[in-house]
Amino acid sequence: MSLSTSLCERLGIDYPIVQAPIGSATQPELAAAVSNAGGLGMLAVTWRSPEKAAEFVERTHELTNAPFAVNIVLDPEAKEIPTEVHLEAVLEAGVPAVSFSFGDATQYIDRVHDADALALVTVGSADEAREAVDSGADVVVAQGWEAGGHIQSEVATLPLVPSVADAVNVPIVAAGGIADGRGVAAVLAAGADGAWLGTRFVATEEAAVESLYRERIVEADETDTVHSELFDSGWEGTPHRTLRNSTIEDWESADRPASGERPGEGETVAESPTGHPIERYSTDLPVAGSNGNLEALALYAGQSSGQTDDVIPAADVVEQLVAEAESCITQLSRIVD
Repeated sequence: MSLSTSLCERLGIDYPIVQAPIGSATQPELAAAVSNAGGLGMLAVTWRSPEKAAEFVERTHELTNAPFAVNIVLDPEAKEIPTEVHLEAVLEAGVPAVSFSFGDATQYIDRVHDADALALVTVGSADEAREAVDSGADVVVAQGWEAGGHIQSEVATLPLVPSVADAVNVPIVAAGGIADGRGVAAVLAAGADGAWLGTRFVATEEAAVESLYRERIVEADETDTVHSELFDSGWEGTPHRTLRNSTIEDWESADRPASGERPGEGETVAESPTGHPIERYSTDLPVAGSNGNLEALALYAGQSSGQTDDVIPAADVVEQLVAEAESCITQLSRIVD
């Protein structure tokens, strides 16, 4: 058996496995490792300078000849750099595909196509999927609310994916709650053409995070995440899913007060690798080289933490996902026989 779908043909990849844009945890080494293993690696560039974004694309090209992508968040509340500036930087650097999320990508898709690149658009409903395809999206990403990090849907993955599959005729990638081959097989059965995994790829050797973050994901159960808007300093009003930690517990103990009245608000709890202070309730995650009370930071993770049990190379993750999905599909076919 060879696990190949229309998504593979559209993106030019071997397997329908996509590494999600896990914010500052992404780096060229991770994206290239996933792409070299046959999946689609991805870089997050929204919170990086245009020069650094272009540098990341160029470095990834040096590490792989396979396709990869960048993600750009469109919500102006989340960024200081205009989308047009980021987009020009990565397209001029030769990125093969651009993923857009948290906003309307209509005005940018033609520019992506003019550069002979592909456009992926993340949606949270069937209506949003139709709008994305009408705007020219080559691939739609259906993100369920089980996902880690910032979330733009109120619908769970398995109800969402069939609705999106019924609504559009482009390849669909399912995101949210997927960490192993059983999850990949499940979303393929639900109508997706591929799986989008973030939490699982944070727990890899190539992710640009401190070891504490990886360890917390591995130790977590499926019940250990919290869906909230708590870590909002830098991107207000956007729901996200994180691992339960001391910041969340103190906030809950104080009866969940509103922003401005939360325990320890304004307190510096850590420093970035460059020495920049990180306050409690910041959107910052514990990237590699951070110092301080890292446990108190935003530990973005999805409910799939319960199926993430080890830290291994990203290529091994792709290999395991494919092998497990193929085995699961084979077993199901025997049930039909």
